[in-house]
Amino acid sequence: MATRVEVRPTAKSRKKRRRRRALTLIAYIVVVLGLSWFFESQGTTTIIFVRHAEVDQTMSQDVDQPLNASGLARAEALADFLEFVDGDAGPNAIYVSEAVRTQQTAAPLARRLGIEPEIRDPHDVSGFMETVLFQHKREIVVVVTHRDVIVAAVEELHGHQGIGEIPDHDYDEMFFVVIPWFGKVKTFFLPYGEETPPRIAVSDESD
Repeated sequence: MATRVEVRPTAKSRKKRRRRRALTLIAYIVVVLGLSWFFESQGTTTIIFVRHAEVDQTMSQDVDQPLNASGLARAEALADFLEFVDGDAGPNAIYVSEAVRTQQTAAPLARRLGIEPEIRDPHDVSGFMETVLFQHKREIVVVVTHRDVIVAAVEELHGHQGIGEIPDHDYDEMFFVVIPWFGKVKTFFLPYGEETPPRIAVSDESD
């Protein structure tokens, strides 16, 4: 009958084994941290589209109407809503058009955050969105603009193809387009401020 000989590991072999385990653990930690950094660096960009707040109606489409009292109140409500939208911080950038009503809508939020809004031509939708995505990767951006521009911009970002026309009387919604590094773009909307009642309005394609 053969005799089984038990070979016990030497101190040297145990030391080598512990060293291999330690190196494996370190390599695992490095990989995890590297992946975490990579995904964070390639993370989510969020663009928040807001239509300018209320203005008094006019028969002329050429008048650059300022906000009325309700609009000024809504601008403050927008600032209340978005000032700490990222938990303990607000948006990283704000864009407005040349229209006074968009600038006045963004003003309270910009003042609280210490951000100077950038004026851009919103009707160059493709170029505008390309610039925003390039300059503000992984950031939160607010775009205060006009109802027709919001629909076109959301479609440009492929967030949702069916948000439809925004009614003339609708001033109380903001649209969040969430653009991840990997996966589908998502769009959702949230109400803010006082609900705006329906009313008969003069049609304005750039309102």
